[in-house]
Amino acid sequence: MNHPPVTLPRLTALARQAAPRLLEGVVAPLAVFYLAMMVLGFKGALVATVSWVYLGVAWRLVRRVKVPATMYLAAFAITVRALVGFWTGTWMWFFIQPEMGTICISMVFLASVRLNKPLVQKLTLDYIHLPSAVLKHERVRRFFARITLLWAFVLLANSTLSIVLAVYESLAGSLGAFMVLRTSAVAVISGLAIAFSIFAFKRVLQRLHVSHA
Repeated sequence: MNHPPVTLPRLTALARQAAPRLLEGVVAPLAVFYLAMMVLGFKGALVATVSWVYLGVAWRLVRRVKVPATMYLAAFAITVRALVGFWTGTWMWFFIQPEMGTICISMVFLASVRLNKPLVQKLTLDYIHLPSAVLKHERVRRFFARITLLWAFVLLANSTLSIVLAVYESLAGSLGAFMVLRTSAVAVISGLAIAFSIFAFKRVLQRLHVSHA
């Protein structure tokens, strides 16, 4: 196999790219919801959270910056969640809805392995160029299949845990406890999975390079 060595972007570079999107799209809406909940109540928190997302879209449109398609989807999703929240009158369903969607995504991950088109491979190629000869190698194909299975179960575990915590803390009347426990648990599980995925990917590429040196 004749191809140049394949290298991964530095973790610091990936972190710098991901941090602003993570803060704006995940951390900030949760913070806005929780703070508004304490001051304005549940329905006021829903309005504040939806307003935050729409302001993000409007700010980009005013500055003539391209709005990612995922941001339009996020705005649509938060609108549906807020409407259900208004209808049910409880924060539990506001947080459970996206977890149900995540469970569906985990099923897509599993199906992609069954179809021999592991989804993690497609997502990886959006950020890292891999020669076709590398992608066709059996060791690499097995790696992507196994990592896709791993992430299917990680998504399923995160969502299941989040739903259980939402139901339990809703009965206990503790939104703050839910947000702390859910955020901490998901961060630990996902962080370990990310670290393992990167380590395993580097190891596969190193072995591939050595065996064809």
